[in-house]
Amino acid sequence: MSEFKTRETWMPFCIPDISDAEIAAVSDAVRSGWWAKGPRTLEFEKRFAEYVGAKHCIGVNSCTAALHLALMTAGVGPGDEVITTPLTFASTANTILHVGATPVFADIDPDTGLIDPDEIERRITPKTRAVVPVHYSGLAADLGRISKICDEHDLFLSEDAAHAVETRYGGELIGHHPRNAVSYSFYATKNLACGEGGALVTDDDAIAAKARVLSCHGMSSGSWNRYGKEGSWRYDIEEPGYKYNMFDIQAALATTQLARLEDMQRRRFEAVRVYEEAFVGVPELRLQKTPDYCHHSRHLYVLRVVPERLTISRDRFIDELKARNVGVSVHFIALHTMSAYAKRFGYKPEDYPKAYAFSESEISLPMYSTLGTENAAYVADAVLDLVRIVDKRFFSPRRGEKTFHDSLKKSIMGKIVRLCP
Repeated sequence: MSEFKTRETWMPFCIPDISDAEIAAVSDAVRSGWWAKGPRTLEFEKRFAEYVGAKHCIGVNSCTAALHLALMTAGVGPGDEVITTPLTFASTANTILHVGATPVFADIDPDTGLIDPDEIERRITPKTRAVVPVHYSGLAADLGRISKICDEHDLFLSEDAAHAVETRYGGELIGHHPRNAVSYSFYATKNLACGEGGALVTDDDAIAAKARVLSCHGMSSGSWNRYGKEGSWRYDIEEPGYKYNMFDIQAALATTQLARLEDMQRRRFEAVRVYEEAFVGVPELRLQKTPDYCHHSRHLYVLRVVPERLTISRDRFIDELKARNVGVSVHFIALHTMSAYAKRFGYKPEDYPKAYAFSESEISLPMYSTLGTENAAYVADAVLDLVRIVDKRFFSPRRGEKTFHDSLKKSIMGKIVRLCP
């Protein structure tokens, strides 16, 4: 019988790291009376561009906005195709549809969850205009190969770096001298958080200028300051734009988090070490691999269950962790299985078997800078306790529930079992 003792309180999947510095920064911004886009936003844009090593940073209200703006600045539109991964959040593909283009999925590397460059090449057609790789979970996509593919085929490269603050490719931060454009998220769960927010970085003057105009209704440059003494009431609408800009209260939070980022990352990695030491060599679990070219930002801690070693489904595994008061999530439900895409494009799970297998076996464990090693050890113990007792003596499938292994074999005729042994 298990000797595991369940904690009495719920452990959230993720919570933001809030210090007195953030509270003071927001208070100062509120008291300043300047709540819209203003000097704090401009200061954050300057500091973030310097941090990643890019020429320009445009602060926006979400990574979704940044991804949309990136494609618009490239002139991507109706009749075009844009290649991306099915293992991502909906905004990556939604923004492709928002500009009138067609998302084309390329399957992943099952060891990392990253888009496979070979699959990108296989999906290129005369209609392909852009590629949107996702730096999944904090791992860097293979930018060397992907950039070469884009160069050879004259394709726009829009990197989805929602998970990639502090991610490095070849020793340099994502966003350092980008080929075209890189989009970041500062959502409440991110390594650098301001509740809602994002940024688009680029070295291209034309991309930056157009993104700035489009991010604020299409108003002429500098019009954000039209109510200030040095500003002008006269402005032009250069083209129909969007209300995408960051504002000063967000920027106050983001600037403070940026200053604290090194310490927050250090504490995040302390928790990662607890997980890695606990899970390495456990045959029921599969750890995410980190390519040699990459420094992982550990935005997520990705764990996969090995289907043939379990007698319960992945979903039941999650339920049992939640019963132990551990908050977990899944990153992500493969996009091609979502009804908005499956109905529109006729996708079936087996169309992208590696992404589907990854999606159906993945569990994201708690990962944030305030987690601490003691809490991480509790999560690890909960996972290992569940692994130990998941056999026919203690668990059997609920009525109508197949084991994870059986459900995958039926859904795609055994192909996934061979792909992910």
